[in-house]
Amino acid sequence: MNFNTNKKNDIHNNIAENADCCNGSHHKNGKIVKAKFDLETVEEMGENHFMSSFNTPLRKDAFDLSDEEKMETISKHFRKIMETLGLDLTDDSLNGTPHRVAKMYVKEIFSGLDPKNKPVARSFENKYAYNEMLVERNITFHSTCEHHFVPIWGKAHVAYIPNGNVIGLSKLNRLVQYFAKRPQVQERLNVQITKELKKVLGTEDVAVILDANHMCVHSRGVKDIQSSTVTAQYSGKFQNPDVKAELFKHIS
Repeated sequence: MNFNTNKKNDIHNNIAENADCCNGSHHKNGKIVKAKFDLETVEEMGENHFMSSFNTPLRKDAFDLSDEEKMETISKHFRKIMETLGLDLTDDSLNGTPHRVAKMYVKEIFSGLDPKNKPVARSFENKYAYNEMLVERNITFHSTCEHHFVPIWGKAHVAYIPNGNVIGLSKLNRLVQYFAKRPQVQERLNVQITKELKKVLGTEDVAVILDANHMCVHSRGVKDIQSSTVTAQYSGKFQNPDVKAELFKHIS
């Protein structure tokens, strides 16, 4: 992704300057003037998989509504989208789709947005004094591209070197899946998993590698069905070339 920092900053500033355009206006020299959202900038952000933050962008009132209230609101809006597309929602096959989509969003594919769904991942004493690399490879995950709201799916390889504590193997899978179940950018997903594991395990010696397919690349835009995207985060001892080489041997 050869998208330089200056270009990212230019795009971020352009978006910020046009933030009020959803209401059809913005402020300029103390006056309210009509404005048009820069669609070219929006398209460029999506095509270059631009990421504005390593934290998932959430509103302050993100958790004010209950799951049921969120599903009711999403269902109404999705019904409107389907009607705008010209679909006949009196058809038996389509009538329940808005509710099904709303439930899928809140209870399944975006359930990782809500901290109440975060898995409890307590570490426990490493009584066996195991001090070598532990690798959980080929963890399946499904996520959603935050730029086009289409699927991302792939495999995660997670490794750490114990520092007095270890974690249950299934918790590694659950943490990967928790952070994947939200609108994501792959680089952010990689960082979020790594940071959480370092926090839970109390060690810097953590590595996370993601190999993922993006439907925003496969089914639209360039429409390349052969490519996949690999990102990696190496911390502590995993920055050592010999340790990194050992990890590669385990996951190859």
